[in-house]
Amino acid sequence: MFRPDLEGRPIVVLSNNDGCVVARSNEAKKMGIQEGTPYFRLAQQFPGQKIAVFSSNYELYGELTGRVVSIIRQEAPAYFRYSIDECFMYLDGIAPDRLQQWGEHLHRRVRREVGLPISIGLAPNKTLAKIASKLAKKYAAYKHCCIIDNDYKRQRALAWCPIEDVWGIGRRYAAKLKALGCHSALDLASHHRDWVQLTFNNINMLRTWQELNGEDVVPNEELARKKSICTSRSFQGMIADKEALRTHVANYAARCAEKLRMQQSVASTVGVFVHTNAFREDLAQYWNFQETSLLTPTSSTTLVVRAALEVLDRIFVEGYRYKKAGVIVMNIDPDSPVQTDLFDLSAEQIQKMRRLDEVVDRINRLHGSETVVVGAQQYTLKDGRGKAEVFANAIKHDFRSKNPTTRWSDIIRLR
Repeated sequence: MFRPDLEGRPIVVLSNNDGCVVARSNEAKKMGIQEGTPYFRLAQQFPGQKIAVFSSNYELYGELTGRVVSIIRQEAPAYFRYSIDECFMYLDGIAPDRLQQWGEHLHRRVRREVGLPISIGLAPNKTLAKIASKLAKKYAAYKHCCIIDNDYKRQRALAWCPIEDVWGIGRRYAAKLKALGCHSALDLASHHRDWVQLTFNNINMLRTWQELNGEDVVPNEELARKKSICTSRSFQGMIADKEALRTHVANYAARCAEKLRMQQSVASTVGVFVHTNAFREDLAQYWNFQETSLLTPTSSTTLVVRAALEVLDRIFVEGYRYKKAGVIVMNIDPDSPVQTDLFDLSAEQIQKMRRLDEVVDRINRLHGSETVVVGAQQYTLKDGRGKAEVFANAIKHDFRSKNPTTRWSDIIRLR
C-alpha cells in the first residue's frame, strides 16, 4: 500500500528479533524461499537476488485490518473477529444465488477503500470456510470468493487440501495422521467417527472431523475466550544479566495482561519459563518452569507483572546464558463477577487498578503501543562514557516499516 515500488518483487517478513521468515509474497514462494528460513541464510541461498525484507509490525497490521473489519461490519449481517487478519461472517438473510456477487462486491470495496486484497470462503461451517478461502487465494478463477455449497464441491476441496493445512490440526497431529495414511482432508473425513474417537480421544479432533463432513459444531465462545495465553520470544542474543531478563519477562507479562483485558477475562495462575540455547552444546544448559496462584483472579498489568517477576526470582540461576523466556497466564475466567479473597486486595483497590488499566490502554491505543508502561518494563544501560540509554522492549526490528496511519512522526511526505 505504501511502497508501490515493491510491486512484483519478492518480499519476506521476519519473526520477532528478525530471526526467520514467517511470511512470503507469491514471488518469494516461487523463488523457493521456505517458511522458517533464518534471515542470515537468505543471502547465502539466493545470492544476487533483490529480496525485500521487513520486520514484523503488528501496530500497522492491526490498524489496517481494523479498517477492513469496519467495512465487514457494514456489509455482513453478523460477524466475529477471530484474529488480527481473520473474520467469520454470518450471512443469514442473503439469498444463496447472491452469495458469489456479495463476496466479489466485498473484495472490490475493501480493495478500493483500504487497499488490501482479501480472500473470502463461504461454506456451511468455519473449517470448510477456511479451506474455501485458501482456494480463493490460490486460484484467480474464483475472483477472490470461493463457495462450498454442495457435497461435490466439498469433496473436491477436501481432496485438494493437505492435512497439515486443515484448521485445528497442528504439526504433531498432522504427522500422526500422515503416518496413519491421512494425507489430505478428504482422507480424514472419509474415516468413521468411531475411528477418530478411538485413535485420538480428543474432542477438538472429533469436531474437526464433523466439520469436514459438513456439520457446524465449533462454538464461537471457545474461539473468543482462550483458556490460556502465552507470550514468549527468543532474545536477539543471549542474556546472562538478571535485570535484563526481568525486563523481558515484565514485557511479556504486561502483554498477557493486555490480552486478558481484550477478551474481558481474568486469570488466577501466572507461570514463567526460561531456557538456554539448546543448539549451543558448548555452553551449560538449563530449563525451568514454575507458576504461582493469585488469591484474586486479575487482568491488572501491575499484578500480573509482579507475580511473573516473583516466579522469575525463584527459577533464575546465575551463570547461564539464557536464549528465551515466556509468561503464561492460565485458569482464565470471565472478568465479571470476580470472587475476591479476604486476605487479598479490597474491592475498592481492584476497581482502582481496573480504572488505571483502562486509562493506560486508551493512551496506548491513541499514541502507539508502549507509550505508557510500568517501571519494570524498562531498564537502563550505560555506555563506556557514562551515557545512559533506556530500553523499553529490547526486540530487534531493523527492517520494520513505518506506521503512517498511527504515528505523526511516520506520516507520508509528498514531493
